[in-house]
Amino acid sequence: MMLIKVCGMRNADNIRCVEALGIDYMGFIFWPQSKRYVSECPAYLPCRTKRVGVFVDSDLDNVICHIDNYGLNAVQLHGHETPDYVQLLKTMLGERKVSIIKAFNIATAADLEQIARYTRLVDYFLFDTKGKAVGGNGMKFDWDVLAGYHGDTPFLLSGGIGPDDVDSIQSFHHECCIGIDLNSRFELSPGLKDITKLKKFISHLR
Repeated sequence: MMLIKVCGMRNADNIRCVEALGIDYMGFIFWPQSKRYVSECPAYLPCRTKRVGVFVDSDLDNVICHIDNYGLNAVQLHGHETPDYVQLLKTMLGERKVSIIKAFNIATAADLEQIARYTRLVDYFLFDTKGKAVGGNGMKFDWDVLAGYHGDTPFLLSGGIGPDDVDSIQSFHHECCIGIDLNSRFELSPGLKDITKLKKFISHLR
């Protein structure tokens, strides 16, 4: 069964409704330039769903602060974080049980070349669409490009996945693909998810 991550959350009531759908991960974006930026802690945070903090080239002390304040189970690095940055983050995590997801923006096979440097450093990769924005562009990339990924680090498929993409997801096969990341195509407005669309999609997928 594919893991499902819903990203870009910040409204307490919306968080409750999305959590009730039985998803696996919920993403909170801590990058001030995002339209889905979480500037203050929502009145409700998920209890059963794992919490993922999304950061873009953030100061490491800021990452650790958010991990502790929000009780994060994972961090998603969505910028140009280097292997050295990741290694230092792992050291700073200490005894905290926090997974690390490294996101890469993909358009062509050439974009896969950078990935080998992060092998054994992170727990998961996330492959997103290369676009004008860091994420949430609402467009898919050519998933066939991922046939060129021969690593063994599991990954999440992201980038413009929408309500009509169930068949495409079910027909996509890669031994390292363990889940999908949903965001802008399921929104009523930035940061507010359409529960009806999500429920129908998840039911069809599973």
